[in-house]
Amino acid sequence: MDKIPMTRAGHAALDGELKTLKSVERPAVIRAIAEAREHGDLSENAEYHAAREKQSFIEGRIKEIEAMLSLAEVIDPTKLSGPIKFGATVTLVDEDTDEERTYQIVGEPEADIERGLLNIRSPLARALIGKDEGDSVEVRTPGGEKSYEVVQVRYV
Repeated sequence: MDKIPMTRAGHAALDGELKTLKSVERPAVIRAIAEAREHGDLSENAEYHAAREKQSFIEGRIKEIEAMLSLAEVIDPTKLSGPIKFGATVTLVDEDTDEERTYQIVGEPEADIERGLLNIRSPLARALIGKDEGDSVEVRTPGGEKSYEVVQVRYV
């Protein structure tokens, strides 16, 4: 399978979530299932069914995170330089509105546009790869064509 690129911070966050699921969430849901079983008839026991559903979600998420971590390729952006690539922190100016935004290009598991973490597979990130400061970028978005100017490229 293909390696999943991620930053050190993204890897640490997934690892932390995995540890929490295994050491806190899993034991709590097992206790909830045992407690619900004590209430008798399981066929009409809503607490039991809710706990089993939560257990199913937790176990699925554990498997998903373990799979991602096993395929993870941790990339340290501080050791990179040059044109935009994975891990770059890029400051852009929207050429239509003069609005300035800063994004870090990260792997899919750690992407969060609200926090400025841009998925490497997003249209904007794909358009930015290989560009340098001063370059213009045209991106087709669901809202139409957008033009950005690359103001700054940093690897932090």
